[in-house]
Amino acid sequence: MTWDEARRGLYRQLEPTARPNGLSRLNLALVGLIIVAVFSAILETEPAISGGRELMFDKLELAIGITFLVEYVARLWIAVENPKFAKSRFPRLRYALTPIAIIDLLAVLPTLFAFGGGSSLLLRFFRVLRMLRLAKLGRSSQAWDHIRNAAYEKRYEFGLILGLLVVTILVSSSLMYWAEADAQPDKFGSIPRALWWSIITLTTVGYGDVYPVTMLGRVLAAFLAVMGVCLIALPTGLFAASFTEAMDKHREELARKKERKD
Repeated sequence: MTWDEARRGLYRQLEPTARPNGLSRLNLALVGLIIVAVFSAILETEPAISGGRELMFDKLELAIGITFLVEYVARLWIAVENPKFAKSRFPRLRYALTPIAIIDLLAVLPTLFAFGGGSSLLLRFFRVLRMLRLAKLGRSSQAWDHIRNAAYEKRYEFGLILGLLVVTILVSSSLMYWAEADAQPDKFGSIPRALWWSIITLTTVGYGDVYPVTMLGRVLAAFLAVMGVCLIALPTGLFAASFTEAMDKHREELARKKERKD
């Protein structure tokens, strides 16, 4: 077997889109490893579980990190087989700069840095960074592709809604500063201080740690709370409609492929 044949064979095993029949056993094994890696990172943060088992968790993390590093290098090697990058002058470099390749690299970094020592805050950061390994599941799931396509199709609408949300937060903070600054200077004494209440209220979380006490402030708060419900409903409905459109397109593509085969 030549190197080119080996590379093409590995490409068919690693790249889900190269297999019309679904995921290969290697892909399924990597999916299982990602799940194990995430659960290991979660359990390691609990002293009652990880206490006395630090060496076991370290060995597991090292094995997972090495496996992901090998996978990353393998994907760089087979990038020339991907039609998206094959015609590029530097196909491997172009692949390395894609979001999914950057995620693959970030999945390796926690292992490299965790064993290098450092402050407890830095080590906790790299433990949290391991959660990014969940994003590696995206290439193995068509559902993620539908969600990504749905979000991309409505990117301008989402941008408009985000801008509207920012403006509403700033306006509501200003109004609450005007209404409550004298009564609660520690909480609403400035627009930046009132931002916390506005964000929590307009996102419908409502912790209750900060709330208006004046009549004018409560009237404004009631109106802004209703506005928050409406703002949250806008992107939800937009995304649902876009996701439905993406699923319909996927079904139509499958139907056309089936017709061609028949």
